[in-house]
Amino acid sequence: MSLARAVSAATKLDGDTPAIRLFSLLEVIAEKDQYFSLQGLVEELGLPKPTLHRMLQQLHNAGMIQRDGDGRHYSTGVRLRRIAENLMLNNTLHGARRNVLRALVSEVGESGNITSCSGNEVLYLERVETPAPLRFYLHPGSRVPLHCSASGKLFLMQMSAAQRKRLLVPSALEKYTEKTLVTSKAMDAELKRVASEGYALDVEEFLPGLTCIAVLVPVHEGKSNLAVAIQAPSIRFHGKRIMSCLPALRQAAQELANIEADNYPHEEINQERKKS
Repeated sequence: MSLARAVSAATKLDGDTPAIRLFSLLEVIAEKDQYFSLQGLVEELGLPKPTLHRMLQQLHNAGMIQRDGDGRHYSTGVRLRRIAENLMLNNTLHGARRNVLRALVSEVGESGNITSCSGNEVLYLERVETPAPLRFYLHPGSRVPLHCSASGKLFLMQMSAAQRKRLLVPSALEKYTEKTLVTSKAMDAELKRVASEGYALDVEEFLPGLTCIAVLVPVHEGKSNLAVAIQAPSIRFHGKRIMSCLPALRQAAQELANIEADNYPHEEINQERKKS
């Protein structure tokens, strides 16, 4: 690791108190897309091994991280993931996001939802139902599998091959309907299509009679953990009808991206990082 990177990483753990430094370490951990070890953090951050060992032990005891595999590697813990989920469900952007979703549902006439990836599941952050009498009811906080949901495919598409391999083990590819993709080969082909076309479909792969189309909410940099989708009974949502919703869906995704950007001014953050 270069000296510049080591200095940059070490500054992430700056803080006036031990508690703030622990939060800084959690920020570093939250950026990781694979298991991490004590030795790996020592090499990355350039901090004394005893110091990092003590901090990891504190986070482990608090349920923020957990040991995995051979016991020498760690991953995020259940408590930390629950905190992240609650923040997404209850943050101050709730009203603004819901307004965008309401406008989308009003325009296309079908139910809409905003989702995020949580572990090996899709978490519903927002949901607005169509007034049509025939509909599938799902509420905020609902969870659906990654491999057979439109939003889930978008999140999987962004992951590295190693991440997907960990999540899509044969036992996780449960068959919910006759159309569910349950082999790695079929899933890989589907994710290539999703990456090429920029949207994902679930045509009765999770529930019989339910079709969904989803797009990612664009981000300034890195991976997006937010998707917006339209969901409807297959009897009235198929063929050209599905694709006719795509422009409105993409417009809603851009509006959501603008809301996120207004609340998280990346340029200001980047300037502060450069100064430090």
